[in-house]
Amino acid sequence: MKILTAQQMREADRLTTERYGIPSLQLMENAGTAIAEYLASAYSGLNRSNVLILCGKGNNGGDGLVVARNLKERGITSRVILFAEPASMRGDAAANLKKWQQGSGEVRVVTSKAEWDQARAALPEADVIVDALLGTGITGPVEGLLASVIEDINLAKRGSRHPLVVSVDMPSGLSSDAEDHGGAIVEAEATVTLTAPKLGQMVSPRADCVGNLIVRQIGTPRALLDDDPHLKLHWLEPGEFRDLPFVRPRDSNKGNFGHALVIAGSLGKSGAAVLAGRAALRVGAGLVTIGTPISVLPIVASGMAELMTAPLAATEQGTVALSNLDYGRFSEVTQGKAVIAIGPGLSTQGETQQFIRKIVADLDQPLVLDADGLNAFDTHTDELNVRKSSFLVVTPHPGEMGRLLGISAKDVQARRLDVALKAAARWRAYVVLKGFHTIVATPDGRAFVNTTGNPGMAKGGTGDALTGMIAGLTAEFGTAQWDRVIGLGVYLHGLAGDLAAARVGEAPLIASDLIDDIARAFAQLQAELANVEH
Repeated sequence: MKILTAQQMREADRLTTERYGIPSLQLMENAGTAIAEYLASAYSGLNRSNVLILCGKGNNGGDGLVVARNLKERGITSRVILFAEPASMRGDAAANLKKWQQGSGEVRVVTSKAEWDQARAALPEADVIVDALLGTGITGPVEGLLASVIEDINLAKRGSRHPLVVSVDMPSGLSSDAEDHGGAIVEAEATVTLTAPKLGQMVSPRADCVGNLIVRQIGTPRALLDDDPHLKLHWLEPGEFRDLPFVRPRDSNKGNFGHALVIAGSLGKSGAAVLAGRAALRVGAGLVTIGTPISVLPIVASGMAELMTAPLAATEQGTVALSNLDYGRFSEVTQGKAVIAIGPGLSTQGETQQFIRKIVADLDQPLVLDADGLNAFDTHTDELNVRKSSFLVVTPHPGEMGRLLGISAKDVQARRLDVALKAAARWRAYVVLKGFHTIVATPDGRAFVNTTGNPGMAKGGTGDALTGMIAGLTAEFGTAQWDRVIGLGVYLHGLAGDLAAARVGEAPLIASDLIDDIARAFAQLQAELANVEH
């Protein structure tokens, strides 16, 4: 699904009216109806709840008034506070205020802090607060009355009653275009956004204010966005994977799904190799071999019966030795492999790091480079371009990315999308910039943003699992749609983490829990794909 800026969203609405004859007033009706339907389906007992709808004077407020009217038609009473003089309303928003009032809907008008001081008592009494104050068009920090309202919403949310806060299209105060204006932003449990996700919901430093993101269609044909080559940002959701061949032929054999080689492990870090191998098998690779120092091979081999192993010569420290390249021994290990993942648990031992740089330059298979595989290129970043393989994906966390680029992790986090896109172009590689809302950037300037995953995944070993998942999926599906294959690995990794966290909790979650839930993540994805329009 495409990700839009505020201007792109306005253009989509305009073209929907111009080309397809859907009036803007109907789009607003569709938006409010969709949000009311979400509220009614998501919150049981809404008809017994105290619902408070806070409306601004613009189209976002107009959407909120449609929500109020639709809830009333469902027998659900809500209170509406309008933060504008009714006479100042214009266009579709004014039309929906009139409809609400004609239906005997009451409106409390608040235009000053003094009036808000009297009205704010409604916040802690509410069970559900609908934020329809501001939409996609803000260009700076929220100030004055609405800033006070937003701060009070957030205080009420943390109060003893814990009202559910649902934002219409955008959490009020959050920039649609990912600029961090500072100032107050509504901290929503859920945001029901319209037509497509907005850039700020994906990559803003304050994107955590969005909460659970729900996209609802209001009439814009999908092809209008899908067919626009200028829209290069995508949200990773089930529809992005609809063209991958998930259904296996009845006469399949293990050779049909590729052989992944994972170069991983060292003395004291054998677990990283096992985790990566387990994950590669679990996502569907036909065969997985772990190339690991001979001194730790028995440990790795006992980690999972289905894994194969290849012994590599070891240094005195129990890491992969450079001598593996002598006499073509390593070439024999790589023969017939569909993809090679390099890095988990290999260590930063100097000779091993030389080995890594040498094989990245010489191998011609698709390569997945992570962890100590990336560490080998600290101060050697330009060597990432000196390679035979046309397909390289690197999977750094912000600290690793910062070291590769010679900047701080803080700088990386401040402009994640820009950093990932520039690195992908510079290295002619696919870049998976891990973290909150992981970004997959492609060498041709496109990017995919993932929103599955949770803080419980901030544990040793989860990155090794991701490396194995990307390698396993590449072995299975190849590189014809590698952007989607890599994205699928990232999406399933986060979804499996979410399922595992629901089962064991975030704090107790470990990488093995995540791998155990890959099967459930696949099942959920395939169930959702059944409902995706092709």
